[in-house]
Amino acid sequence: MPTRTSLSLPEDVRKRLQVLEKDEDGFSDEDRVKEKLRLVQDFLHVDAQDQLNSLKEKMNTSEISKEGYLSKVKALLGKELCVENGSHFGGTEQNGKTNGFTTNGSHKDEDGGDVTMDIQEEADAMKSPSAPKGKSGRRSKADSETKKSPGSARVTRNSGKQPTILSMFSKTPPPKCPDCRQYLDDSDLKFFQGDPDNALDEPEMLTDERLSLFDSNEDGFESYEDLPQHKITNFSVYDKRGHLCPFDSGLIEKNVELYFSCVVKPIYDDNPCLDGGVPAKKLGPINAWWITGFDGGEKALIGFTTAFADYILMQPSEEYAPIFALMQEKIYMSKIVVEFLQKNPDVTYEDLLNKIETTVPPAGLNFNRFTEDTLLRHAQFVVEQVESYDEAGDSDEQPIIVTPCMRDLIKLAGVTLGKRRAARRQAIRHPTKIEKDSKGPTKATTTKLVYQIFDTFFSDQIDQNDKEAGGVKRQRCGVCEVCQSPDCGKCSACKDMIKFGGSGRSKQACRQRRCPNLAVKEAEDDENVEEEDLPLDKTQKKVSQVKRKKQTQCKLTWIGEPIKAEGKKQYYKKVSLNDEVLEVGDCVSVSSEDPSIPLYLARITSLWEDNNGKMFHAHWFLRGTDTVLGESSDPLEVVLVDECEDMQLNYVLGKVNIMYKAPSNNWFMEGGMDVDLKVIDDDGKSFFYQFWYDTEFARFETPPPFTPSEDCKYKFCGSCARTKEREDQETPRAFERLEDGDHDSKTLYALACFKGEQFRVGDSVYLPPEAFTFSVKAASPVKRSHRKEDVDEDLYPEYYRKSSDYIKGSNLDAPEPFRVGRIKEIFCQRRDMTDVKLRIYKFYRPENTHKGVKASYHTDINQLYWSDEEVTVSMSEVLGRCQVEYGEDLNESVQDYSSGGPDRFYFLEAYNAKSKSFEDPPNHARSAVHKGKGKGKASVPQETQDLPNETETSKVPKYRTLDVFSGCGGLSEGFHQAGISETLWAIEMWDPAAQAFRLNNPGTTVFTEDCNILLKLVMSGEKTNSLGQKLPQKGDVEMLCGGPPCQGFSGMNRFNSRTYSKFKNSLVVSYLSYCDYYRPKFFLLENVRNFVSFKSSMVLKLTLRCLVRMGYQCTFGVLQAGQYGVAQTRRRAIILAAAPGEKLPRYPEPLHVFAPRACSLNVVVDERKYVSNVTRGNGGIYRTITVRDTMSDLPEIRNGAAALEISYNGEPQSWFQRQIRGTQYQPILRDHICKDMSALVEGRMRHIPLAPGSDWRDLPNIEVRLKDGTMTKKLRYTHSDKKNGRSSTGALRGVCTCAGGKPCDPADRQFNTLIPWCLPHTGNRHNHWAGLYGRLEWDGFFSTTVTNPEPMGKQGRVLHPEQHRVVSVRECARSQGFPDTYRFFGNILDKHRQVGNAVPPPLSRAIGLEIKKCVMQRIKEEQASENVKQEKMEVSD
Repeated sequence: MPTRTSLSLPEDVRKRLQVLEKDEDGFSDEDRVKEKLRLVQDFLHVDAQDQLNSLKEKMNTSEISKEGYLSKVKALLGKELCVENGSHFGGTEQNGKTNGFTTNGSHKDEDGGDVTMDIQEEADAMKSPSAPKGKSGRRSKADSETKKSPGSARVTRNSGKQPTILSMFSKTPPPKCPDCRQYLDDSDLKFFQGDPDNALDEPEMLTDERLSLFDSNEDGFESYEDLPQHKITNFSVYDKRGHLCPFDSGLIEKNVELYFSCVVKPIYDDNPCLDGGVPAKKLGPINAWWITGFDGGEKALIGFTTAFADYILMQPSEEYAPIFALMQEKIYMSKIVVEFLQKNPDVTYEDLLNKIETTVPPAGLNFNRFTEDTLLRHAQFVVEQVESYDEAGDSDEQPIIVTPCMRDLIKLAGVTLGKRRAARRQAIRHPTKIEKDSKGPTKATTTKLVYQIFDTFFSDQIDQNDKEAGGVKRQRCGVCEVCQSPDCGKCSACKDMIKFGGSGRSKQACRQRRCPNLAVKEAEDDENVEEEDLPLDKTQKKVSQVKRKKQTQCKLTWIGEPIKAEGKKQYYKKVSLNDEVLEVGDCVSVSSEDPSIPLYLARITSLWEDNNGKMFHAHWFLRGTDTVLGESSDPLEVVLVDECEDMQLNYVLGKVNIMYKAPSNNWFMEGGMDVDLKVIDDDGKSFFYQFWYDTEFARFETPPPFTPSEDCKYKFCGSCARTKEREDQETPRAFERLEDGDHDSKTLYALACFKGEQFRVGDSVYLPPEAFTFSVKAASPVKRSHRKEDVDEDLYPEYYRKSSDYIKGSNLDAPEPFRVGRIKEIFCQRRDMTDVKLRIYKFYRPENTHKGVKASYHTDINQLYWSDEEVTVSMSEVLGRCQVEYGEDLNESVQDYSSGGPDRFYFLEAYNAKSKSFEDPPNHARSAVHKGKGKGKASVPQETQDLPNETETSKVPKYRTLDVFSGCGGLSEGFHQAGISETLWAIEMWDPAAQAFRLNNPGTTVFTEDCNILLKLVMSGEKTNSLGQKLPQKGDVEMLCGGPPCQGFSGMNRFNSRTYSKFKNSLVVSYLSYCDYYRPKFFLLENVRNFVSFKSSMVLKLTLRCLVRMGYQCTFGVLQAGQYGVAQTRRRAIILAAAPGEKLPRYPEPLHVFAPRACSLNVVVDERKYVSNVTRGNGGIYRTITVRDTMSDLPEIRNGAAALEISYNGEPQSWFQRQIRGTQYQPILRDHICKDMSALVEGRMRHIPLAPGSDWRDLPNIEVRLKDGTMTKKLRYTHSDKKNGRSSTGALRGVCTCAGGKPCDPADRQFNTLIPWCLPHTGNRHNHWAGLYGRLEWDGFFSTTVTNPEPMGKQGRVLHPEQHRVVSVRECARSQGFPDTYRFFGNILDKHRQVGNAVPPPLSRAIGLEIKKCVMQRIKEEQASENVKQEKMEVSD
């Protein structure tokens, strides 16, 4: 038979051809051929079109005559239209026996039969819905992307003779069969072909001696209520109108009568052939269908129950096979899903897709690959199978239904939960047996200290939580069918209920009534609000709480004489309060007005008497419970804070003992020892402190040393001193008055101090963007509204969902970077000497010139233009100091100079705004560089030097680092770039990532094993692991960094016993134990933004609590990677800790401006808002990095490109590209490869427009021929939508009954459409699925780089801005800031995962530089005190 597929001719074209065929129009032969050609031209096969073109050319060049041409065209058309049918119209052949499958299951479409239909028959079908119709092969490959005739779904030129079916239904839904709910105009609708003459009725058949060879009862079929069991083969299932229909789409549950015809065989016969079977007709109706597990293999047994017998299905009839194939497909699909999730509960939806797309279906099933479409098509069924699997599981196991992956699937596909349980008819006789995988994570290896905090310390807390929550917890949603059903009385939970005669102790809900909605809802609440784009709020000033205190009745007498009098104040050293002696330096308690608040604690820093009576100055302590640690704190631990006040002595309740617990001399070697968690005994009056605490930034630091000078010992308060110092720094002051430069109105100075920095004339400064404007108005990017008012709503039916103008990943709101100016003069107005002013020269950035943003794309990010424009600003506006040099004056290359530190700019030209021209800088622009830089010349103590000299920098030792959970090494890479560490050891369980780490760090020992096992080995004294790798020993590790995974307990509500035990055994706890054992000088824990919010911030509190107990200075903060030089929004929680004797690093100031919505970085813990210490807010010294900066230089590739090495084909275009390609310039570009998406996904990507902000809502509703030769269908809108109404043309907008507020109807699902059916189905509940199939925008940024780019994944904005493909591995790596020379390992998905899981190196580099600053500062201080000692020794000598 011919292998060519038939022409897919729309109905109206076919009819027009029939009319032409009958020769009723009086056309001439020539006209008829031309008319035919015009009608079918667009539908002809490619080779036919080629032939036509060559015939035309031959006629034009007179190779053949016009008559010859016409006859050849006629023959060609005849062949195209009729060759397979003998005669095309009124064809006698039925397509009943060809269902589009050859024996081996590969698909082929019959020609002719499925596209023809008698005109008479067509008209009959219109009159009577049950009239038999032409049959067509049903689509049947797993990805439902096989070719099928689109029938009437394509609107084509209508010849005007007869209305097409579609034109009659365009605004009202097309008619459906009232029984099987299939569309009557669907080319896929097929009829049962009738029974053979010898077929028997059910009762007759059951008594046939071929089946009853023995009495079924002897063989133990009683368990099936004595129904006989048989096997059936060659079966078809149909409704009473004869429409072949699936039996799993809910029809049986709705009491629709379905019948089947088949050949019945005895139960023991495994051969599906027809021999030895009894032909039977119209068995049924089917009362139930069921699955009996996967019989030891891949395929499941499916069965029907009728009133008379049970039947197990073998082979479908040829015509029923395509329908049955989908059934097998979904059963198999649910098996994959359940088994995969059971073994890997923490995977993402994208991981599941990957699993499904790489699974090869078992032989003998009629499909060759699974795609996302298959999964979404069968989502309802798959979820129901998961529910039934969960029901069969143990009550204490976490159900699979709440895994992140299932929740995403439920949301995306709009699955109704609890449906199956309510419709109990589909009995699962033997629940799908799946091997439980016992290999969970190993139990956490912990040190004693960590164990005590996590175990003993919190078990009571959990019990208490469970008790509190006991009465309140809603067990069910109350609305789903499951909640409304009665208790079953049979399950273990019911048997324990008092009403069923049990003890009533277990308090469990009936197993059959466990509400699925609530379980999923709870898990949803727990889910990360990962990249919540929130507009920034500006108000972040903290209010110190006022302490409401209570006076006490007491007798007070001074002891001894006043030691000093100042004005009216007489200072004393001691006082007696109720016979207790208090002296300066003692600690006291003060009671609160509110009896529920514990006593306030303070140190007396001075005692005096004045007009107000007997007074003291209280330097407050803060209880640990009032810090960020909250209830996790040691109840006896307090911290020092900078809060103090004058008070009357009669507020004092009594003396308390607060001791300073200093770290021991052997602190570094004490890790992992047995420690007593109690630091001191609780006698009600004793407390201890280790740290000074910053209430605004939640920083625990070593208390600052304070040595009061002799004369003010009696009244020195460290808090007052520090507060005053801070206030002084916040006030600008001018020094070194210039005598020669006095004007009448102002006084000039050579130097000013502000915020601890010195500024001299000739220095350059940062100012906020509002400080001054430029005379050139840069063409501001137009706030573009992308609303196309004239959108054709019938062609783009989902476009109306794009109502908001906000485009995800757009930089339209990004602020401008800081202005840069050079100080020309420092002065004060004569009448106001406190207000210091600066006269500065403006520098232009490239984008501030008339060339606009385009200019900045090619220039260096730190390049400026000198200008002679001047402006006066207030010193208090200055944000910091930077260095701007004339490029020609540098002693090194511009590159070397720039890489010396962030705050370094250069200029090569001056810009003249009036003439819009660039010229050589004037002399005074250059000479300022070499005038006094003010190094050490100041009469005020120089507080901060210029950027450290190279000689100093080189002295910073590189810390020996252990990177745990290292992945492919992003964190280490950034630290190496900062020059602060060398990673000698890394631990990474997942082999491909460990291999990648080795490729990039050949000197590192990489352990590919469980970190718990390694720690156990080290703690038990082992020197090497089983592979002979040397293990780091105590004292070896100076820096510890890593990002422990947090699945399993990562939710938002409080811990319950299950999640808590998961947390206790989690990798966070193991990681903290590493810290306790090795006691590194610096510790960094990186995690998702929500790490700080998990379990009402309890995870964060316990983590900090452990560090505090070990004696570490520590703090936490949230950073946005986009502010440190990548074109990506990625917020990460970073916990930093420093050992005693080191300085605790601050968080790095942002380098680049970034979209404000993505920069909401404060954290609320116990209703208190914390910010990381960033002082310059959302400002930045550089412009934002865009997608264009990131990847515009990469060569074009196609969907599925797999060449691992190609050449760049061009020079780098932007500063970022020059940096990322690196100096060791490589002509070879690696890993510019992208995932091969299925034909349907590829077809969708091809139809997403290139405009910024485009996504699935811009898809046209058309039929398209895909690259695998199949056609898509149009999406049908069949229901009115309560929420969205109708379109402007009056068309319906709903695709499922649920759009009108009713429960979903499985029969409404549609597949193989360009617009994915599931998105309009659930769009109203999910922000219209904004961003799915979304394109990146050249001038925007990436959404958080994911581990597997999927257009319908959590992060769907993964299409290239211009090419029809998802982003490549290299593009993702660049969005993370990995150098092009960085290597990844494994297959394409392994590489994507390595990139997506990594910490962006530019972010870790910025943190590394902050750690480096701390080390340099400590070295400097040590040298200074060394020098002081030397001097003292010399003096004493």
